[in-house]
Amino acid sequence: MGDNAPRGALAAGLAFFIWGLFPLYWKLVATVPALQVLAHRGLWCGVAVWLVLLARGDLAWVRAVSPRLWMLLAVGGLLITVNWGVYVWAVARGHVIDTSLGYFITPLVNVLLAVVVLRERPTRLQWAAVAIAAAGVLLLSARAGQLPWIALALACSFGLYGLVRKLAVIDAMHGLAIESGLMLLPALVYLGWCAHAGQGHFLHGDGRTDLLLVLGGPVTAIPLALFAWGARRVSMLAIGVMQYLAPTVQLLLGVWFFHESFGSARQFAFGLIWIALALFTGEALWRYRAPATR
Repeated sequence: MGDNAPRGALAAGLAFFIWGLFPLYWKLVATVPALQVLAHRGLWCGVAVWLVLLARGDLAWVRAVSPRLWMLLAVGGLLITVNWGVYVWAVARGHVIDTSLGYFITPLVNVLLAVVVLRERPTRLQWAAVAIAAAGVLLLSARAGQLPWIALALACSFGLYGLVRKLAVIDAMHGLAIESGLMLLPALVYLGWCAHAGQGHFLHGDGRTDLLLVLGGPVTAIPLALFAWGARRVSMLAIGVMQYLAPTVQLLLGVWFFHESFGSARQFAFGLIWIALALFTGEALWRYRAPATR
């Protein structure tokens, strides 16, 4: 890691901070149907990523991508599309706090996926963290009369996406290029159908909205590129701690900027989840440092 570690930490931290601010951006296009915003996000993200690779002359790797890798990345593209779609819809409908909850519990969903899919054996502390977080989710469910499906959909789709990307051995930028490239045609077809049916919001006189939809591509790709660059230069433990920055910023925005309800029951449930995350992170820190003390 060496001298690049501080710059890597800065890049990764900036990526998480930008992700935390995303509700501010997507609220600006809340008048556009969420599915159209999602299609534009996928379309312009793909255009931005492939233009960067073209400018760098970084295209030779495409020929070496195996059919299995194409299939894994297609699944990854579908999962991240579902994640983006739920997120954009939730922000537009005033559920920013629910989105923050989803990304808070994602690391604990990852533990369950590791057990079920990768046959890993969590420690007792990790099981305790999962159990405490589950109690928080159940409390929210009892309070609302239904499961917090937005948070669970975000956590499960992003957790599964992380699993797919773990199995798909490929450079982060190249993987994003394939995922976004596979979304280009469906996005174009859907947006073309919307325009033909007179339901499209793009190029209909509101230049500000058009610009925001187009810039949604680079806005999506930039933090991903920062994260990919930074993650290679800092420890996974540092990334694990920094990942809580994004949902923390989202939670603060939801409470203080968008004035969403955050009553005592929600506060208690979030408190349980934060205790779970503290156990999870503390245990990871202890395991990271333990070999150095032996």
